[in-house]
Amino acid sequence: MTDPLQLPALSTDMGFAGEEFSPLYTTTVTVDGGAASHGRASGQARSSDGALNLDLRMPAELGGSGQGTNPEQLFAAGFAACFHGALSLLARQEALDPGAISVAATVAFGRDPGDGGYLLHVDLVVRWPDVPRETATSLMERADGLCPYARMAWRGTPTTVTLAP
Repeated sequence: MTDPLQLPALSTDMGFAGEEFSPLYTTTVTVDGGAASHGRASGQARSSDGALNLDLRMPAELGGSGQGTNPEQLFAAGFAACFHGALSLLARQEALDPGAISVAATVAFGRDPGDGGYLLHVDLVVRWPDVPRETATSLMERADGLCPYARMAWRGTPTTVTLAP
């Protein structure tokens, strides 16, 4: 018999009064370029703890083989999981069962009409059967303000790019 999964001890308590960003968890994933020297086309992604180790491949729609995971899939998985977690936390605080919640994240990769660069567009679809629409919508709006991926989408994320010594 296995031990039951433990829920995270995170809360929506807004009592944090720090002056600076306070990391609760940090991870590092390193991508190399693989055979084509191109991380999206033939790279490999490995997490520092070894839990993630997968081949990256361009989707067929972008001229690749489609025979591996691509960054948009990873981003969609992260966004959907994070939003699901935020919504589940809020549901439990309202004594609602989050067991039936599912979140589908669709990530589109395309061109920015402003400068020709690349952009992502994200659509989240939440399914929560047997919960009144008004209740689900209210909690989804709150989850949008709690989920770090959604906050990143609305506010951006501080990013640094550094050349290693």
